Amino acid sequence: MSDRIAFVGVGRMGANMARRLKDCGANVSAVYDSRPEVAEALARELGCASPRKLAEVTATAEVIVTVVTDDRAMDAVFAKRGDSLLSGAKGRVFINCATVSPSTHVEVEKRANKAGADSLEACMASSINQARSGTLYLMVGGKPAVYERVKPLLTQLSDDGKLLRYIGKAGQAAQVKALVNMVMNINTAGLAEGLGLGSALGLDLKTLMEVFSQTGANSRVLVTDGEDMVNREHSCFFSAAHAAKDSGIAYALGQKAKLNLPLAKATLSQFRKMTKLGLGELDKSGIAELTFKGRGTKKKARK
Repeated sequence: MSDRIAFVGVGRMGANMARRLKDCGANVSAVYDSRPEVAEALARELGCASPRKLAEVTATAEVIVTVVTDDRAMDAVFAKRGDSLLSGAKGRVFINCATVSPSTHVEVEKRANKAGADSLEACMASSINQARSGTLYLMVGGKPAVYERVKPLLTQLSDDGKLLRYIGKAGQAAQVKALVNMVMNINTAGLAEGLGLGSALGLDLKTLMEVFSQTGANSRVLVTDGEDMVNREHSCFFSAAHAAKDSGIAYALGQKAKLNLPLAKATLSQFRKMTKLGLGELDKSGIAELTFKGRGTKKKARK
């Protein structure tokens, strides 16, 4: 794929995706971030531009990948007026990777189409290391023809396409991603409670985790978060604040569907409590700070 590619939002995920594509020989033409100093540092590393205006980003590339924070940020970068990625966007393709509300992806597609551009959602179910190594699990929503156009690029980010899944029309991939994170967050909260109770009972937690791994208590979060919960190592790969946001998206979908989701509601409450206590920038494993005796804000978790 010979298209010039720009990135909007170059935090931990976006920056490593840009590095990965650069390593694969892609023409990364520009990077942009709400923190100009972050974009400028990455631009020096990659040898590309770091425009200060969104319209200038669009002018540099045929394909623009966005990895922004939330619905408000998505609305801002695709604003209907003022500085916007939609300015001069005719013929461009936007690949939007942030976890935002499905309705936001649908709205962005409408705005892009009105500007003569195309839009896809490429929702990610992986973390920083996978972004750098090109082994992201990607769920794609949008028009099939647009997906086929940029599939070579997406393949380079998803283990040669082994981890690439086309889900359906705009909004549907975001729905699946919301459910993925809802279940993951429920599992994380459940593991924290199990380990917290095991600790309170005086059980050997290493043995407890081994038993969990061989029984119905097993889960992927046991592998990714179990030891971190025990050791209070909450270096951030997926923050509690993001967990709260994503659980909120899923819970809102449940309310719209008129379903009772008590586990999703309780988990959302726990992650929101973390943010209120000032623990939102810890990794989601930091939810153990709410379940182990003697932890929390009284005994500050190591970052």
